Amino acid sequence: MEGHFIDFSLIGNRVRQARLNKQLTQQELSERCGFTKSLLSKIENGRISVAIASLSKIADNLELPISWFIEQHEEEDLVIVPADKRDVVSERDDMGYSFETLANFSRFSPIEPTIITIDPSLKRVEPYHHKENEFIYILEGKVRLSYDNSIHLMHKNDSAYFKGEKPHIFLPANNDRARVLTIFIRQA
Repeated sequence: MEGHFIDFSLIGNRVRQARLNKQLTQQELSERCGFTKSLLSKIENGRISVAIASLSKIADNLELPISWFIEQHEEEDLVIVPADKRDVVSERDDMGYSFETLANFSRFSPIEPTIITIDPSLKRVEPYHHKENEFIYILEGKVRLSYDNSIHLMHKNDSAYFKGEKPHIFLPANNDRARVLTIFIRQA
């Protein structure tokens, strides 16, 4: 997959900045997110990659969209992102997916378009949740959408819209890679 790979220190700096803006200590934020202060410290210092599920918990507790933490573009009235210039959070052992930001307009925008790539070797099966509603469109391959304790097989060109507050996760449906256009939609 092409694109610019995110410097995890950028994500860490933004997590720290947002946490301090909310006047929270590392201990307070880590407890709200359900993980250790040590893990949050490592994330803030860019020493480890952050799983999408963990970043989602941080974003929810700091009331910011996930894309704000990984987007490298300045906020403008028009954002055009060529395919070879997309920000990509690459897969690592502790991450479930590759996560590409698209033309995210602003941290204050009610929508966050992204592309999630699911590798067939994905081992992570722990569902996650977030405050945003979510629209998905299968661009390539097949996925098993686990949503609120139900499994739904989805094929290329299938779509779904659901409440992100219910536990969900995309799982590989076979031995092929899958790509999913995901649009997170914040409620007013």
